[in-house]
Amino acid sequence: MNDSMLDHPTLSAQYFYPWPNHFDNPFFVTGDGYRLGCRCLKVSDKFPTIIHFHGNGESVQDYLGDFEQRIAGLGANLLLAEYRGYGMSSGAPALTAMLEDVRLIVEAIAIPPEKIIFFGRSLGSLYALHGASLYPQAAGLIIESGVADPLERILVRIEPRHVGATMDELKNEVDRHFNQQAKISSFTGRVLIMHTRNDDLVSVSHAERLYDWANEPKELIVFERGDHNTILPANEEEYFVKVGNLVRRISI
Repeated sequence: MNDSMLDHPTLSAQYFYPWPNHFDNPFFVTGDGYRLGCRCLKVSDKFPTIIHFHGNGESVQDYLGDFEQRIAGLGANLLLAEYRGYGMSSGAPALTAMLEDVRLIVEAIAIPPEKIIFFGRSLGSLYALHGASLYPQAAGLIIESGVADPLERILVRIEPRHVGATMDELKNEVDRHFNQQAKISSFTGRVLIMHTRNDDLVSVSHAERLYDWANEPKELIVFERGDHNTILPANEEEYFVKVGNLVRRISI
C-alpha cells in the first residue's frame, strides 16, 4: 500500500492537519519504524470495546475526559486510535499507509472481533470502515459525519496532476483502497450512521448512501441541529442515547 499515489507527499500535505501534543497514560501501538500514541480505557472484560477514529482536525487528546466517561457509562470499553504524526504518534500521515494501522491496533488490544465496535468520525470513517471490512464479524460499526465518496474529498484538496495521475487513474486508485460501498456491504454487524442535515463539509447524501449500502440491522440518524464540527455538542444527549442503544443491543 505504501507506493500508492494517494500517499504522495503533495496530497498528504494538503489533506492532513497533524500536530503534536501530550497526555498521560498513552497506549502505544508499534508499527514498522513508528508508533501510535493511542489511549485505552478498559472498564470491564464483559463490555464490548469501541475503537474510535477521530476527525482530521482533531487528535486523541480532544476525546479525553468527558467523552471517555460517557462511553464508559454506556457499558463499553474505549480505544481512542491515533494517526501517524498526530498527538503522541511518530511517523507521517498518509491515506493508504494508515489503513495498515487498523489491523495493528486490533491486534494490540487482543480482543476478539466479536467484541469490537468500530467508530469513525469524518476522516475516521475511512479507517472504521476498513476495520469493518477486515473484521466483518465485528459486533458493530458507528459512522459519524462519514464519507461515502473519498474521491470527492480528495479533489477538494488537489488535482490529479499534482500526484502525477489522470482523473481515471486517481479514481481507480481511490476505488482500489477506499471502495466504501464494498466495505460496508461486507459487514454483518449492527450499523449506526449519524450525520447532520446542515453538514457544511460532507453533505448528508454521504450518510444516506452509506446507509443504503449497509446490511440490516442498521439505523440512520440525521440531526436537525449542528454542522460538521458541532454534531456532538449540538445533539449531545440524543447522540449518546443512540450510541448506547447500539451498545446495549449487542450480545457478546
